[in-house]
Amino acid sequence: MSSDPEMLHLPRLSRRMKDAAPEGDRSRRARLTMVGLALMLVAALLFSLSYGASDASALAVARDLLSAQDTGLSAHDRLIVYDIRLPRAVLGIMVGAALAVSGAAMQGLFRNPLADPGLIGVSAGAALGAVGVIVLGGTFLGPVTALFGRYTLPLAAFAGGLASTLLLYNVATRRGQTSVATMLLAGIALAALAGAVMGVLIFNADGRQLRDLTFWGLGSLAGATWAKVAASAPIVIAALAAMPFLARGLNGLAFGEAVAHHLGIPVQRLKNATIIAVAAATGACVAVSGSIGFVGIVVPHLLRLLIGPDNRYLLPASALLGASMLLMADSVARGIVAPAELPIGIVTALVGAPFFLWILLRRRSVVDL
Repeated sequence: MSSDPEMLHLPRLSRRMKDAAPEGDRSRRARLTMVGLALMLVAALLFSLSYGASDASALAVARDLLSAQDTGLSAHDRLIVYDIRLPRAVLGIMVGAALAVSGAAMQGLFRNPLADPGLIGVSAGAALGAVGVIVLGGTFLGPVTALFGRYTLPLAAFAGGLASTLLLYNVATRRGQTSVATMLLAGIALAALAGAVMGVLIFNADGRQLRDLTFWGLGSLAGATWAKVAASAPIVIAALAAMPFLARGLNGLAFGEAVAHHLGIPVQRLKNATIIAVAAATGACVAVSGSIGFVGIVVPHLLRLLIGPDNRYLLPASALLGASMLLMADSVARGIVAPAELPIGIVTALVGAPFFLWILLRRRSVVDL
């Protein structure tokens, strides 16, 4: 008879999973929360489209978006709304949703509350791939750039994010158990190594590349265009579409890998799919918006306090709240030092860093060495 502590509790855990299946108060609350989050996202989108120097109101923009008739928007306002603000808002929705869902998925995969693409080196690896293409795209990487065209940057960022995620997982996991302390320390080391290599590349960049890289490294949606949306959308949408299919497996993984395996969950396939989806989403986001931190740790934690840890609801709710939060952060970044613009990564760090410290203070035992 097996002496594995996880296996001794397998029947009880199986009953707990079955008991959690029927719809209960938490499920009802989760569905209502998602309706509220969807309405909040619509409000944040309309505010983002109407906020700024033009005279277009949120109501006028909403009527124009929903009606094929003339709604009174001037040609100047239409140009601002549809060619400048709308691609920026769409990019913000994609980036916010992808980062939040990636954070929730990584926390489920590593079974700890501190996993986040920005904190454990995944974003740094993606940034290294993107910086390499930006600086070296006109040299020996020219044939690669010519082959993949506008998809070169998001694919390079995806490759860098995937490599760092796989390396981190292999370093932090032993005998099916992931050490939180090892994960954080390995993430710091990976981020430092990626930063050092990026420093060498930036040192060899020309003036134009240097200006772009400096602003891009702080995170920004300022350069949003429909071309960037088109380049990143297929990767982000594919990654987000895959996440709901991982939800039940991540729920089972919360009881441990051995228990998840005996419950019929293909653990290795689940881990591979989650790592690839997270790396793809993070890489595509970093490629078009730079490094934006803390979204993936703040959003899932807020939602767990409200609707619980069930990934069937947590993942889609994270997408909605992450998109809304990034749109609101972008509006703050545009207005706080107007007419200049603050990099959005600074705004998310100002909010996310104190929240991260609060989590550490509440859960000190999680990171005890």
